[in-house]
Amino acid sequence: MEEKRLAILGIFIREPTRSEAVNALLHEYGAYIVGRLGVPYRERGLSVIAVIVDAPNDQISALSGRLGRIPGVQAKAMYTKS
Repeated sequence: MEEKRLAILGIFIREPTRSEAVNALLHEYGAYIVGRLGVPYRERGLSVIAVIVDAPNDQISALSGRLGRIPGVQAKAMYTKS
């Protein structure tokens, strides 16, 4: 079994129509999600989501990569050291 890592995914959604695609992906990886915080930042016209995940490294990378390939969406992962 691959070792799990704890990470935070930072997600910016610049196109509101892409929220459904983002939520579908997060649902797909729901077994790994520990918590989620979403904030609509109306003054800047975007949404910000922070997702805490506890998953194998390849799953975190896959989710981050898939999110980043959605047009109008940026995603980055930050991992704990251990």
